[in-house]
Amino acid sequence: MKKSILVVDDDPLIRSFFLTVLKEEGHRVEEADSGRSGLKIFQTAEFDLVVTDLRMPDLSGLDLIREGRKLRPESRWIIITAYGSIGNAVEAMKVGASDYLTKPFDSPEELRHMVRRVLKEADRERKLSLLAEELGRQYPPSELIFLGKAMAPVRRLIEEVAPTPATVLVAGPSGTGKELVARLIHQWSPRRDGPFVGVHCGALAETLLESELFGHERGAFTGATAMRKGRFELADGGTLFLDEIGDVSPAIQVRLLRVLQEKEFERVGGTRTLTVDVRIISATHRDLRAAVAEGRFREDLYYRLSVFPVELPPLKERSDAILPLAEYFAAKFGAAFGKRVPALTEDAKSALLSYGWPGNIRELQNVIERAVILSSGTIEASLLNLELESDRQATAEGLLKSSERELIRKILEETGGNRRKAAEALGISLRTLQYRIKEFGL
Repeated sequence: MKKSILVVDDDPLIRSFFLTVLKEEGHRVEEADSGRSGLKIFQTAEFDLVVTDLRMPDLSGLDLIREGRKLRPESRWIIITAYGSIGNAVEAMKVGASDYLTKPFDSPEELRHMVRRVLKEADRERKLSLLAEELGRQYPPSELIFLGKAMAPVRRLIEEVAPTPATVLVAGPSGTGKELVARLIHQWSPRRDGPFVGVHCGALAETLLESELFGHERGAFTGATAMRKGRFELADGGTLFLDEIGDVSPAIQVRLLRVLQEKEFERVGGTRTLTVDVRIISATHRDLRAAVAEGRFREDLYYRLSVFPVELPPLKERSDAILPLAEYFAAKFGAAFGKRVPALTEDAKSALLSYGWPGNIRELQNVIERAVILSSGTIEASLLNLELESDRQATAEGLLKSSERELIRKILEETGGNRRKAAEALGISLRTLQYRIKEFGL
């Protein structure tokens, strides 16, 4: 894969040698004739690797590495030094250089081999970091994800679409496992060795989401002290998962449409056009068709995102999966908390099967986690704390939430949609109001 490399050296002959060799390898290469100019270029553009001379009159290679690593610790560094200054090269490796080259150079192949190795190691560490993060989250095996007759057609759809480059829209109620399905599509695809990068579109304000998705240049806004890659760049060669895509603003919808159509974008505050090779999988609990009809979601973006739609059923339609999932979570949390895996009593099983599960699998997981913490060998029905077991209780809470929804809707209308004023009028925090707005689909 083509990388971006900066060569910093005050000797024009050495710079010319490096530029020729590295461009022949297919890399994008820029040059600087001093440490200061190299740092300036590094501050304004992205580089996977910097090859720098150790001794330069205005800013040494050591100082350049120190300053550069503060800005972008993910960049790699190779130091150039004279044969008699190996000790300084070792010092450079202590502050962050990956390797060093000694002058005079043996051959162009020496440079090619070192650059290939350093860049390959960087890619390997990135993949291992992503894998460690994924394993740390302890995702259940696919057999559990597709438990229940209602999930059989879903599995068939995913097996068909995974090997293709098609854009997928995963829809379904909150807590049904949309992200897990997106990860499975990635793992079963030719992109499995590439990164899987996710972003929750509904959790960030418009300006923050724009920077999160597309990155930003240094100085693009207050606090942007260094260039930062966005999720599209981080997902290059892999899959980008856009969770709760129905919550994005019209402005972000326009930018997303362009990336889907042209595979290119600019960072916030930037002018250089970047291209990426990314598969998009998005998810929503909203009815996007209704949002299109109401003018809240672009029709052209909807059709781009829903090339291959997948609908996940709620847990209440997967009654044959409830007990196996509960037993899996009991084993998982028992091991995590250092407890003997608790068994579900018959009363507990009956309670689990008779409950409506408005929060779906996520709620089931939370219920079992709490029960495992409180258990001492078995999980009794009382430990499940399922307060809505009777129809009367379910009706009462439904009426309460309906009244709360109507009150919030009315206050929002009276304040012209100003959430801060509405929260003050309701006597609740802005964060609580935002949660309620999302919960009630306002």
